[in-house]
Amino acid sequence: MKTTNIAIAAALATVLTTGVITDVEAKKKKEKCYGVSAAGQNDCANLAGTHSCAGQSTVDNDIGEWRLVPAGTCKELGGHDRKSAKKLFKEMQAKKNS
Repeated sequence: MKTTNIAIAAALATVLTTGVITDVEAKKKKEKCYGVSAAGQNDCANLAGTHSCAGQSTVDNDIGEWRLVPAGTCKELGGHDRKSAKKLFKEMQAKKNS
């Protein structure tokens, strides 16, 4: 009986700890990361102003589209902050129009 109670207590402790870790992870800061969204997986409006809703991107890794990622991971994912994304977007538009 004692072994069963210990096993149950250990399992319960694991479940409770997992819930706490998940809550802590959910509360971590997030940042907008441009150029890392798969088509249809953007979080909101794009830099071009051609749409204003989530899920409306049509191209993978479009520099004008963003999604929220855990703070500090954007560069690791190959993405850009808003300032550098705007600069790249303008350069691409200028190149396209010349």
